[in-house]
Amino acid sequence: MPTDLRLPTNAIVQPDKDRFLNEDNPFEAMMSRFDRAAELLDLEPGLYKVLRKPEKQLIVSCPVMMDNGEIEVFTGIRVLYNTSRGPAKGGIRFDTQVTLDEVTALAAWMTWKCAVVNVPFGGAKGGVICDPLKMSAGELERLTRRYTSGIMQLLGPDSDVPAPDVNTNERVMAWIMDTYSMQMRHTVTAVVTGKPIEMGGSLGRREATGRGCMFVVKEALAHLGMSVKGTTVAVQGFGNVGSVSAQLLAREGCKIVAIGDRSGAIYNPAGIDIDDAIAYVKKHKVLEGYGKGEKISNDDLLTLDVDVLVPAALENVITTKNAPKIRAKIICEGANGPTTAAADAILDEKGIFVIPDILANAGGVTVSYFEWVQDRGGYFWSEDTVNERLRDLMVKSFRDVLELSKQHKVNMRTAAYMLSISRVATVHRLRGIYA
Repeated sequence: MPTDLRLPTNAIVQPDKDRFLNEDNPFEAMMSRFDRAAELLDLEPGLYKVLRKPEKQLIVSCPVMMDNGEIEVFTGIRVLYNTSRGPAKGGIRFDTQVTLDEVTALAAWMTWKCAVVNVPFGGAKGGVICDPLKMSAGELERLTRRYTSGIMQLLGPDSDVPAPDVNTNERVMAWIMDTYSMQMRHTVTAVVTGKPIEMGGSLGRREATGRGCMFVVKEALAHLGMSVKGTTVAVQGFGNVGSVSAQLLAREGCKIVAIGDRSGAIYNPAGIDIDDAIAYVKKHKVLEGYGKGEKISNDDLLTLDVDVLVPAALENVITTKNAPKIRAKIICEGANGPTTAAADAILDEKGIFVIPDILANAGGVTVSYFEWVQDRGGYFWSEDTVNERLRDLMVKSFRDVLELSKQHKVNMRTAAYMLSISRVATVHRLRGIYA
């Protein structure tokens, strides 16, 4: 079980260099992009220092009574990166690979993601080092409640609002909400998002990230003068984000020629029936055994000759090793951090249009914001209303980033960071430094 809880490096990564201390380190990757945008914005040295540091990093021990009567102690992490624009917002993941560096990077990404779509949240992230696949429902509930108690000092509708992430779901959010509510002595639905509909969840939330990806892909195709109908798409990752992205793009007229998950990938140049594939995975849990296409590896999927590539699974799947082989015209980053910072320059040289993660997958946090608003107001919207408001916000955000990209002659990722950092920096200038 990984126990690397070292604080992120304080060394500044020079934006004009192609060498990175560790290409796979998510915090270094995020910071190299931050540095580039900060340089172009001519950010004041003091603000640079403020925005480069997380506000709070909390590490807690979570002793849990296991089903066999033995006690295991798990390590939980919660990082609040920046809350200048509003309550911290960010998911909680249960995974063996959780580290402080990763959680801090993801919290920073959430800060920029909320700012780029201009929702009034700051960024946070959390995680527990565990293998949830080896734990019973009872063990997971006890772990969730103990972790929630451990980070209780941070939580609250006005301070820190978690959501589902890797290996967590609506049920986990229900446990968190209940634990928090029991401590507050009244029901507090707005303390988490991604809850069951019956507990104050929002219609359209489950599909929101994938739907947001669909909206920005359509905008990118229009910008490049490409037709949506017949556009070939490969999707790596067939979980919630990947499957919904594939399903909605197919309904818009795209041809999904490849899909993949942890068990492997399927390629069919004639197109894959995504509804059929989703039904298969619902029954069998994985794509393995789905025979309606040629079996290929996920590495091969990334380098297929397609119009659009949607990496919607893990971090660091596009690196300096495979970036030269990528042939897609558009990359829509459904996952957080699927492209390493060192690979960015290679994709730029190849002329690939990258819709960066902090914009591409911001549909999830946008509808989380909608859920929080509905919980606070005690009035809930129709699914059509949720989807229409999501479309309007995603399209406007894409066009804002594109305009900045053209204005400064930079790629979409740099433009997205410039837009988000400038919005956060503006609030810091207005608020000043509390002393």
